[in-house]
Amino acid sequence: MELLSAAQMRAIEDDAIESGAVTGFELMERAGAGVVTALLAQWPAFGEAPQKAVVLCGPGNNGGDGFVVARLLHGLGWQVEVFFFGVAERLGADARQNYALWGALGEINALTFPAPSAAEYAGAAAALHRAAVCIDALFGIGLTRPSEALSRLIQICGLNGAGPVAQRPCIVSIDIASGLSADSGMTLATDEYAAIIPDLTVTFEFAKIGHHLGFAAQTGKRLHICSIGLDHGRARQVLADSAAPGIVVGGRGMPEQIAPAVGPGLNKTSGQAHKFSHGHALVLAGGATKTGAARLAALGALRIGAGLVTLGAPEAALAECAAQLTAIMLVQADTAAALEQHLADPRITALCLGPALGVDREALVVVAIVSGRPLLLDADALTILARAPHIFGQLHVNCVLTPHAGEFARLFPGISQKLRVSTGEYSKVDATKAAAIEAGCTVLFKGADTVIADAAGRCAIVASTYDKAVPWLATAGSGDVLAGFITGLMARGYGPFDAAQAAAWLHGACGRSFGPGLIAEDLPAELPAVMRKLGF
Repeated sequence: MELLSAAQMRAIEDDAIESGAVTGFELMERAGAGVVTALLAQWPAFGEAPQKAVVLCGPGNNGGDGFVVARLLHGLGWQVEVFFFGVAERLGADARQNYALWGALGEINALTFPAPSAAEYAGAAAALHRAAVCIDALFGIGLTRPSEALSRLIQICGLNGAGPVAQRPCIVSIDIASGLSADSGMTLATDEYAAIIPDLTVTFEFAKIGHHLGFAAQTGKRLHICSIGLDHGRARQVLADSAAPGIVVGGRGMPEQIAPAVGPGLNKTSGQAHKFSHGHALVLAGGATKTGAARLAALGALRIGAGLVTLGAPEAALAECAAQLTAIMLVQADTAAALEQHLADPRITALCLGPALGVDREALVVVAIVSGRPLLLDADALTILARAPHIFGQLHVNCVLTPHAGEFARLFPGISQKLRVSTGEYSKVDATKAAAIEAGCTVLFKGADTVIADAAGRCAIVASTYDKAVPWLATAGSGDVLAGFITGLMARGYGPFDAAQAAAWLHGACGRSFGPGLIAEDLPAELPAVMRKLGF
């Protein structure tokens, strides 16, 4: 229950207020105090001498949080300018009370709602150029539709990273950067730069789904989750009882997610175990000079604990593979008949097809699917599926598809188009869930914001974002190793969804552990160190 939708967060807060556990005003005070604490922790120098701050307050409770922040910073000796983009009479009772409390201390500069004048925009921009800090308390998780006035404010004031660095203050967004959907992480306007790009985002109790998706994931620098004193036990009950969208669990490194209860775990603890009891993975390679991707996948499968891994290659590629492989076995697999013969061995427990396989090997893909065994389809195998609807229609629940954005668009053109034209209401989570249902199997939609879904409706985000960003994973062969990790876990007995989720997290963890300069070959070699740190 780590990542929540905006509706789920509102349901939890409403329940806490209605139960009498806390008042809305108290939650607002705690939120504002949490933002100030996070601000000073992020930039300790700001605590040594008062600074100038601009607080941009919007027309809802996010604006109310902003008024609290303004008051608290003023109490610390800061020079604070507040700009209000809203109508005071329309504020909720708690936000209106904090509006009045700030009004007793300092001026409130009006930004005419819903369409500020050019002079008002210019006034806000001038104030921001004088400030060390900007507090974005405009909309938070409450924004659900585009606002042209907000887009202009963001662009004129350079809050989207467009202005000179020397003229930009440190930007702190409350809950989520204004202009973004808390459910999709996408901009709500057609211009993707019509959203604030903050240096720090402070959210409350739980991260939101949108923090780890789309534009938010691409541009987010730091995310701080602040407690406002809500009872998480009661929150879980509210979520279980509500009709709000299903909970999305983020893969943030909890060992129990790496060894889920339904799987065998990563330890090899039985003294009676032998190599076949830990599974046998078969990876198919392409032709001569095109076997590297499959060899990377095979090495990934072996490192993650498959008892045996065999690489199947065409006759012309056997010598090439033999020169590179030691612990990985090698067989000839030129034709569908040859693959069928190998699959007569019931000890083969998972297959991997796709990395540099060749887009003309449809027959092999058909045999692999029809076998019913756990099957990872990547790269060229996905191209085959996209070209051959009759093969796509044979996919089953033991399959895992691992497309990047381009492959996803070819496999699921209608879903991809819906995601592409969305202005925030349709997320990568929605798209991946729909794709998994259409394919009838598990789909892992790659990216820094990797999303995994299965046909039963389960979904997970494994995000390499903020302090867990791993930009050096964008290297040739990295995805082939991920394919091998998933295949190896399925060979060991993990279900497709659990294998994909655990492998994606371990893949990112290996990248973070190794650091810059990583190439694909480093990922399997780094896995033992990562597993030791996890206690396996």
